[in-house]
Amino acid sequence: MNEVRAKTHGFAIITAIFILVVLAALGAFILNVFTNQQIGAALDMQGVKAYQAARAGVEWGAYQVQATPAYNFSYGVSNTAVGYANANTRACPSPTNFTPSAISLSGFTVTVQCVASADASGGPTVFVITSTACNQPSAIGACPNTTNPNNLYVERRLEVTL
Repeated sequence: MNEVRAKTHGFAIITAIFILVVLAALGAFILNVFTNQQIGAALDMQGVKAYQAARAGVEWGAYQVQATPAYNFSYGVSNTAVGYANANTRACPSPTNFTPSAISLSGFTVTVQCVASADASGGPTVFVITSTACNQPSAIGACPNTTNPNNLYVERRLEVTL
């Protein structure tokens, strides 16, 4: 009887240590999953904000193209009338970088570029406005940042043709 007790003596401590190690590993795994989900949710929210910032850039660029004096009021008016505006007198705004004025978008930089393509047969000029918003602009303050963004870099790009 004493020999059987001597052989089983200490078995409970090994079992307890094994259970503690398994529970610690399970806890570390759950903590890792939880942390990754929190980072993913934060980046998802940043992506939505970047989209809204890029949209603001597109709207700014479209307004700049359409802001030719009297342009919107000259449809159907003869080209000799006062205030006549030719659609081909519109021009692209120069490339610009800005920070949106909305407080929720203040961490983003928006770069707006415009390319005008004149129609060879005298038709209307086509404007392509590209707006890129990012949360980590390059050293010159423009998006996209192709030099050294970290793993929390968020960028959205929108393109509109007018």
